[in-house]
Amino acid sequence: MDLKFLLKRGALLAAANWPTILIQFVAETMFQALLAVPLIGAAILVAVLLGADIGELLQGGLREIFTTIASTLLAEPVALVAFIAAFLIVMLGGSVLMFLVKGGIVDVLLAANQTAGPIEREPLTVETIHRGSRFTLERFTSGCSRLFRQYLGLGLILMLVYAISGGAYLAFVIYGYRAAGDRVLIIEWTLVAAIAAVLLVVWITLVNFVYLLLQIAMAHDGTGLSDACRAVVRFVRVEFRQVALVFLVVLALAVAATLASALAWSGVGLIAFVPLVGLAVFPLQIVALIVRGLAFEYLGLAALGAYLTLYAGHASRRA
Repeated sequence: MDLKFLLKRGALLAAANWPTILIQFVAETMFQALLAVPLIGAAILVAVLLGADIGELLQGGLREIFTTIASTLLAEPVALVAFIAAFLIVMLGGSVLMFLVKGGIVDVLLAANQTAGPIEREPLTVETIHRGSRFTLERFTSGCSRLFRQYLGLGLILMLVYAISGGAYLAFVIYGYRAAGDRVLIIEWTLVAAIAAVLLVVWITLVNFVYLLLQIAMAHDGTGLSDACRAVVRFVRVEFRQVALVFLVVLALAVAATLASALAWSGVGLIAFVPLVGLAVFPLQIVALIVRGLAFEYLGLAALGAYLTLYAGHASRRA
């Protein structure tokens, strides 16, 4: 299938099953809210015990806040262990929720892809989009139940890969800074650490890509992890060009959307300095966050629909 039609089909499948976008957005928002609970609690604890400024502790994203609080609690080992344990428990529970929801979403898009017909080659009408809609609450819950066990095992492996990758990166950076005693070496090592951070981002992106393909193979073939790994290797080897093109286009769209949202966020921030009008910043920021989240969820599910189309075609030809 031509790349244009492939991407169009994925976008139409995601738009036709728009409740899946809302469900995934709500699930990820709940996940982030759950992660914020131990962070806010730990920030209050640090402010009470060590007299730190709670505003400085809660600056930045979740990763920056976690790093700041953990480094501040190094002087209190018991509190540090309790904070990390609470954060890991919440993260594990939220991740299990995401694995459950993902099974229903993939199952809905899989059914839509099987019955939609060649909607990507037809004029864009409401009837065309409606033909690709296969979302029902029964189908979604059935998919959650059918794929939960496989997705839970796969997700735990993904979290283990994340932990190993992050630990290896931190060990590499800390060992390097300790080994670089000279000021010139420290400056050079800072550049090396920045390159290592970029490589870590690239590695995590590839891991997430393989994770998505494994989810598709498990849902389509109804197999376990080992059979899905072999199926994904065959799929990528045969359809490498199309898979790589979709991956690059989606990656470029994600980067462009991130830059656009950052520019929009900075523009909204400038309004805060305008008297009276600055009072509208908070609701504008809420709206911007919701629109940004829904846009990224739609982009991710459109990519999922494109990969599903490719994999289903590959499996039918192989059969």
